[in-house]
Amino acid sequence: MRIVGMDVGSTTVKAVVVRDGAVLWQDYQRHNTRQAEKVLDFLGRMEAEAGLEPGRDRIFFTGSGAGLLAPLVGGKLIQEVVAVAAAVERLHPDVLFVSEIGGEDMKTIFFTPAGGGRSKQVFMQSACSGGTGTFIEKTARKLQIPAEALASMPYEGRSLHKISSKCGIFAETDANTLVKGGVPVEEIIASLFEAVVYQNLATLTKGNTPLPEVLLLGGPNLFFSGLQQAWRRHLGNLWQQRRIALPEGRTAADLIRVPAEALYYAALGCVEIGGKEPEGVATYAGTDRLRWWIEVGQHEQKAREGARGLVRDGQELAAFLETYGRPRNAHAMRVVPEAERVRPGRPVMIGCDFGSTTTKAVVISPEQEMLFSCYVQSRGNPIEDAQALLRQIREAGFRDIGALALTGYGKDLLKDILGADVGVVETVAHAKAALHFFPDADVICDVGGTDVKVMILRQGTVSDFRLNSQCSSGNGAFLQGVADRYGVPLERYAERAFEAKSMPTLAMGCGVFLQSDIVNQQRKGWSSEEIMASLAAVLPLNVWVYAGQLQNLRAVGRRFVLQGGTHRNLAVVKAQVDFITAKVPDAEVMIHPYSGEAGAIGAALCALEAWRDGRPTRFRGFEAIEALAHRSTTNEHTVCRWCPVNCRRTFIDVQLPGGKGRPWSKVPVEEGWERVISGNSCPKGLVEDANEMRVVKARMEEQRRVHPNLGELVREEAFRRARATA
Repeated sequence: MRIVGMDVGSTTVKAVVVRDGAVLWQDYQRHNTRQAEKVLDFLGRMEAEAGLEPGRDRIFFTGSGAGLLAPLVGGKLIQEVVAVAAAVERLHPDVLFVSEIGGEDMKTIFFTPAGGGRSKQVFMQSACSGGTGTFIEKTARKLQIPAEALASMPYEGRSLHKISSKCGIFAETDANTLVKGGVPVEEIIASLFEAVVYQNLATLTKGNTPLPEVLLLGGPNLFFSGLQQAWRRHLGNLWQQRRIALPEGRTAADLIRVPAEALYYAALGCVEIGGKEPEGVATYAGTDRLRWWIEVGQHEQKAREGARGLVRDGQELAAFLETYGRPRNAHAMRVVPEAERVRPGRPVMIGCDFGSTTTKAVVISPEQEMLFSCYVQSRGNPIEDAQALLRQIREAGFRDIGALALTGYGKDLLKDILGADVGVVETVAHAKAALHFFPDADVICDVGGTDVKVMILRQGTVSDFRLNSQCSSGNGAFLQGVADRYGVPLERYAERAFEAKSMPTLAMGCGVFLQSDIVNQQRKGWSSEEIMASLAAVLPLNVWVYAGQLQNLRAVGRRFVLQGGTHRNLAVVKAQVDFITAKVPDAEVMIHPYSGEAGAIGAALCALEAWRDGRPTRFRGFEAIEALAHRSTTNEHTVCRWCPVNCRRTFIDVQLPGGKGRPWSKVPVEEGWERVISGNSCPKGLVEDANEMRVVKARMEEQRRVHPNLGELVREEAFRRARATA
């Protein structure tokens, strides 16, 4: 008789077939949200390759997706932690602490000798992706690190930076900040490993001390050597601090084990427990009912529970594409043909937008014609991103630069390095780009990679705006992360989403809870295209209600402009149009003709204004920027000590003509170099010594004098003690 143990997890399916204690067959594969289909595939292979036979053999399931599938094949469900603990007790009787990190959950188990056996204490985290395998992989994808490179990236010997471990969304924001500060990607990944271990020890130990021996299980613990190094460093330090005696002749590293079968312990535990069940329990019933569920049952359930898709039929899709497939407006920039774009003696204006996921640039003429546009994926160093952008502009033939303007996350860091004439606040740049094309707009909605901006206009000026940059539930990075997870290229997102005839209803709000909701829906059998359609459908709720806090859209106007790279996704546009017109039936919804480049266009228009004022450009020139040498430092000497926050700053030193250097610094730099400081959370972090601090304080006091805090003045006057008169 054969016993099957199958672990249907949130991202992968793992299974083993055992006979008389020997493993006959084992495999694990990603299911890409098709859990039932992958289980069916595994069972068919087990029958063909390991002799699995209905009516004779037995099958036991565990994992987040097993509850629905186990009864369909006659199997019995075993709780995950019970299964893992059973395998550990049988294979490793000396282990006292287990950490298992999965795709979207984490578990810790403490074993304590008690009487003739051992008691177990279990702690789990499954509602948040912080500290899980998805948490690591999502950030690595953003940094464009291949899976094989990620597996071998070290933790030891790298400078570490603060990355939030409590929430995967906040961690992504922290990683974005580090990227824009020029921190090397190797240090960001090492910091990510640090955050994962910290999350496990701080959250899932509940004050208990993990005692040796320790067992690390799950794919991330097995595949990421840097994560293993982080565990060994932290646990070794913890045992030393708490004076935990180690067995004689053993080191801390020896007492932390990562077995080769770390992926299969839940499945092996199913076999261990299943072997003790009475005969007749969990007899394998074959795949007929599972096949019926895949082909018929799940679709009937979806029809009962789900909403219709983004489009009702091909006719509705065609009508939508006719209107929004090619954005139109009455004030479009003339796009100059390539043969005419470079004219001797005519200066051009450059606008650059350093976004969270991409960096964009546009070149316009003095007559406001679009001459050229380009972009690069953010690769972790803003100086290199700028060099790559300007290299494309130079290769396009532009030489006479009238003015350069920057906007986005990297503008402050790069303004002096590149010699930019204007640094434009993001909201100003995006509003200027929208109003140039739609001067009578009432509302601008800009959905970028990691933030959402809603600007409310009155008479052509911004009267109010809402900014959400801490949660990814309504932005492009979240959509891209889900598409990447399903193996769908971003440019095919809309095509796949429009294929969905129905879709589940996802909860509006926090990106963490939304991610959890997506996992729950895929357990119910919803496919990737249906979930992507639903994610597009919930985005307007997150943009307008959750992030924008706008319950009454009718009150803000009727002419809506949608821009930002996320609105290149027509599935998102369809959802936005449906949502807005449902709230404001007479609304006019317009798509910016250059939605992804809107920020760069706004910056270029500001550069044009500077050029028209007759100011000579500060632009350093293509050759000088291409030749820029730079280096970054982040260590204990760069930590800001001006307040208790202790920001871990990065010093980016750039070789520039006339650079004054900083020979007096704790991180000295010679003449001919200039320093830019990033990673600070307030103006004090931009200085290193007391003399510089005095200058900053004087500037702050002057700002307070020129722009006093009226609320503070009123409060002081209201509570001022009255003087007694004689």
